[in-house]
Amino acid sequence: MALPPDRLERFARHIVLPEVGGAGQVALAGARVALIGCGGIGSPALQYLAAAGVGHLTLIDDDVVELSNLQRQTIFMPADVGRSKAEAAAEWVTRFDGSLKVRTQTRRIAIANASAILEGADLVLDGCDNFATRLAVSDACVALGVPLTSAAIGRFQGQVANFAGHVPGESCYRCFVGDAFDAEDCDTCAADGVLGAMAGMVGAFAAMQAIRVLLAGKATLGDPQWGQLHLFDGLVPSLRTMRIVKDSECRGCRAG
Repeated sequence: MALPPDRLERFARHIVLPEVGGAGQVALAGARVALIGCGGIGSPALQYLAAAGVGHLTLIDDDVVELSNLQRQTIFMPADVGRSKAEAAAEWVTRFDGSLKVRTQTRRIAIANASAILEGADLVLDGCDNFATRLAVSDACVALGVPLTSAAIGRFQGQVANFAGHVPGESCYRCFVGDAFDAEDCDTCAADGVLGAMAGMVGAFAAMQAIRVLLAGKATLGDPQWGQLHLFDGLVPSLRTMRIVKDSECRGCRAG
């Protein structure tokens, strides 16, 4: 696959990076990413995935835009209030880069439909806001053999990690949180608050980690850093990394 002249110019700053290069940019153009949640994390992550030229995007969100979202969900405008987040986000992608292929899923992802929705993706980036969905997504990714970039935020803290529970010896998201969180109840931005710029930082870093996975084996930037949980503290600020080891009793990936 060769990039046409206009795409070469658009992604010139990527292509001159030895860690990405022309081969890496071609890989991004052919990649298929499923983004779960178009909100505080998904909004900036989508901006940078699209800007990187990720060629096929599936946007999954059953929520609608609210006025309070605009403080951190920067792809939306006041005129989008009340509209489907996934549909409004897809329109943003089309305006930004008409060469990208984008489709939407406006139904809630759950155990019963996760595998069907995510099948065919090269990578899933999960920025949703509840553990039940996160665990359903993680289990589906393991079953499908699809890498997962997981990102979360609360107040001034954020966390991002790449998981590959389908790979022998590598952990999955369930290895990290266990089974206790198979529930809808969790802390929310509405109750606890969140700094908009913090959401932007975590979402952008999630896109960076997703790109690492997409370039694995195709460019030198492609070190997936499986199971390395990056923890951000926006107040200090600081970043530390911890290793999530595979749980031999994990019901999500113990066969891997």
